[in-house]
Amino acid sequence: MSQGAPGRHPQRVPARGLPRGPADRIRRVRNADDHAIILTVGDEITSGDVANTNGSWLAGRLAALGLPVRMLAAVPDDVDEIAGFVREHRPLCRWLMVTGGLGGTPDDVTRDGVATAFGVELKVDAASLARLRDRFPEQAHAYVERFALLPAGAEPVENPLGGAPGFRLENVVVLAGVPAEMEATYGIAERTLLGSEGRPIRAVRLSYPTTESTIVAVLERATEKHPAVAVGSYPQFEDGVRRVDIVLKSADPSALDAAAAWMGQELGQVLSPP
Repeated sequence: MSQGAPGRHPQRVPARGLPRGPADRIRRVRNADDHAIILTVGDEITSGDVANTNGSWLAGRLAALGLPVRMLAAVPDDVDEIAGFVREHRPLCRWLMVTGGLGGTPDDVTRDGVATAFGVELKVDAASLARLRDRFPEQAHAYVERFALLPAGAEPVENPLGGAPGFRLENVVVLAGVPAEMEATYGIAERTLLGSEGRPIRAVRLSYPTTESTIVAVLERATEKHPAVAVGSYPQFEDGVRRVDIVLKSADPSALDAAAAWMGQELGQVLSPP
């Protein structure tokens, strides 16, 4: 996702999942209901041929619901790999979001993997099949009809752009891999399945032309003085210019504003010329 332009003033940016940290910060994972896990399926992802933009996009949207992401993972187009990941990780989170592998070609095996994880068969969902036949009257053959095969007991999630519907089975939500279709189908799932999970996680980005070694003491004090705020530091080097982007995140707007104001004041003093 694109970064904000450098500057000395806070800029709101989409929040992303963070690792664990002190109590009451968004880094803290107290139990499975606190967070989500995202799994992206595809050989093109695990080989590095395609960036995992779907995973990053989903993490931001889930954070906006107040649901931090504990893990963002990828596995190849392999039934056993998918099934093993789903089986191991779905008890560990509120929602396991899976994207990719819902097409009609032989390497699209996410349905099979999820079905295997739950120990159920794939069955034709009559309502999905009817919609697909109506939408693709000239292509109602095995390729398109495969889209209607869902694990037994799964609830379909409409794909507003056509193509393969997503589905939900218990706490596993599966979405198409084509980014536009994934985003559109997620919008349906967010409204009908996920709802509001908690306080949205907000972020402030501060950018300074400096190095981490110059400001590390301020960063350390920030974590002590503002325990409800996660502090991230990201050094950059572009066009021969060094800078550090500092990202503050919290589900508590007052705490976030206070931390941003404190950080701006402290760094202003450290970086001001003598």
